[in-house]
Amino acid sequence: MRAEEVVRCVEDAFREHGTPSVMNSDQGSVFGSDAYVGLLEGNHVTQSMDGRARWRGNVLMERWFRSLKSEWLRVHECSTPRGLERLVAEFVGYYNDRRIHQSLGYDTPADWYYEGIGERAA
Repeated sequence: MRAEEVVRCVEDAFREHGTPSVMNSDQGSVFGSDAYVGLLEGNHVTQSMDGRARWRGNVLMERWFRSLKSEWLRVHECSTPRGLERLVAEFVGYYNDRRIHQSLGYDTPADWYYEGIGERAA
């Protein structure tokens, strides 16, 4: 992975989904590069990095990928990279907007987020 590719991907994400207030990453060299740090600073995004060798940093993503594979990819077929991209996009929509989560009080992540994460954390 090169910094230029990551910066281009993040720029595309900002255009398509809006600019977040915080971006979290691991401590890989790409995320400390001048190009990446400059992009975040230029968009007034706070950079958050997981601690070195912090096993807990990946737990949520590992669980998400496990759900993607076991609940979606193993039961749907695709034969092209574009088909795989479509399947992953469908899963993200399903996971965020329709799949209820016990840990969120049986809400969807979208419901939980838009109702105010700060209110629930208090």
